[in-house]
Parts: sequence; structure tokens; C-alpha cells
Amino acid sequence: MSPPITVPPPHPASLDAETLLRSCEIGKGRSGGPGGQHRNKVETLVTIHHLPTGLEAHAGERRSAEENRRRALFRLRLRLAVEARAPVPLGEVRSELWMSRCDRRGRLACNPEHDDYPSMLAEALDVIWAGALDVKKASLRLCCTSSQLVGLIANHHAALAHLNQARADAGLGALR
Repeated sequence: MSPPITVPPPHPASLDAETLLRSCEIGKGRSGGPGGQHRNKVETLVTIHHLPTGLEAHAGERRSAEENRRRALFRLRLRLAVEARAPVPLGEVRSELWMSRCDRRGRLACNPEHDDYPSMLAEALDVIWAGALDVKKASLRLCCTSSQLVGLIANHHAALAHLNQARADAGLGALR
């Protein structure tokens, strides 16, 4: 009898909004700047603090607290994708989302403004970190081209800067 296969928990950036928000504290406040009297009197600034990692994100540029909550949640997902690492299993590493966004020629299709982008970014960075920051090795495991993988990461400046800093610390060259 073979041992049971353990599936690592999903990356927090890939959790649905309801599940992710269960591990967060949400705060509201007033935001300054242009927007007139409504903005100065109503608490539309939303701050979301992810308790397990200590990461937080906020949004206050819209007049609607609900729109700011959605933006803050998206920004939190991006921070989690960049700064939190999840374990990568042996063997097949691609999620269903990844396989649906990557064609047979290794091209990735995901707009950086789309709700799927933080999940894709987290998956890419997890596999790169699991492969000792080797983008070529990660692209082989993810069945995409190296240039497509770097392009996905480069769409979020903070992700590329974080990866390049880790590569520099490991004595590797920067990615562009």
C-alpha cells in the first residue's frame, strides 16, 4: 500500500474572496485628497490586513467603500503573490487555472488587471523559488516559455523587483 498523497494548501492569493477575508481584518477610515465634501465626510478608505502573514493593502481613491474594498483585496492578493511562498509539490505543478491560461505553444494569456492575475503570479513565483530561482527550470515545469514567464512577472513591477533582488542575493543575474 502506497502512502497517501498530500496536497499542499493553496496559495493565499488564489483563495476566493470569502475564504481569504476570513483570515483578514478589515478597517475603514477617511481618505484625503480630491473628491469634495462626500469624500471628506464618509469613511471610504478600506484597509485589509492578512493576519497569517502580516501583509496589508488599502484603497481609498474611489468614492464607494465597496469599490475600494475590491481594489484593496486585489492589491492584497498581489502582495501575497509577491511576498508569500507556498510549497510546490513534486510532479505536476500546474493548477487548472494555469493550464487554462497557457496554450500548447507555451504562451500565457492573463491581463495584469484581471482577477486571475495574482493567482497566476503566485504560482509562477512559487515554482521559480522551488527551482532555486531558475526561470528556465520553472518554465519547463509550468510548460511555458521562459520569456512568457518573465513577461507575466514583469507585468507587476514589485514582483520583478522582488525576484531580481532574490536572484542578486543568490549571485544570479537580473531578469528584464
